[in-house]
Amino acid sequence: MSDPGRLFLVVGPSGVGKDSLLDAARNHFRHDAGTIFPRRVITRPAEAGGEDHCSVDDAMFTKQLKDGAFALHWVAYGLRYGVPVTVVNDLDAGRNVVVNVSRTVIEDARARFRHVTVLSVMADPEILAARLAGRQRSSDGNLTARLARGALMIPAGPDVVTIDNSGALDDAVSAFVSAIAG
Repeated sequence: MSDPGRLFLVVGPSGVGKDSLLDAARNHFRHDAGTIFPRRVITRPAEAGGEDHCSVDDAMFTKQLKDGAFALHWVAYGLRYGVPVTVVNDLDAGRNVVVNVSRTVIEDARARFRHVTVLSVMADPEILAARLAGRQRSSDGNLTARLARGALMIPAGPDVVTIDNSGALDDAVSAFVSAIAG
C-alpha cells in the first residue's frame, strides 16, 4: 500500500491571484499523474466565467451534500462550493491533490486528512484592491467587505506555506510550484 498523498489547500483573499497560480501549476504538472487538480462543484452558472467548475443549482448541491459527494464544502459570497469526495481515493492512492478552498475549512481538512499543506497566497492590500477593482466580477460584491475579510483570516500553523504574489507572477508561480513539488 502506498503512502497517502498530500492535500494542498490553496487559500487567500479575493484578487490575490489564486486562479493564475493554479493555472500555472496545472500546466506545470500536466504530465504528472501523481498531482491532481480536481474540479470543484459550485452553485454558479458555467458561463459565469472564472475557473472550470462543475455547475449545479442549489437543490442539486443539497442533494449531493446529503449523498456524501463532498470531501469539503462551504458557503462564500452567496455561492456553495464542494470538493468532490473522489479526492479521498486520490489521496489514499498516494496522489497529491491541489485545490482552492475557503480558509473556513482549513481546520476541518486538518482534522480529516493526514497530510495537509496550506498554501496561503498573499499580496499587498493596495495590489488586492487594484486587482479586484480591475476585474469587475459581479460575484465580487462589496469590495471593501472582501478586502476586510481577507485581512482578518490569515492562516497559521506549521503546515502553512506563504506565497507572496505582490510582485512578478513568475516569482509567485515558482514558489507555488516548488511548494507542491516538495
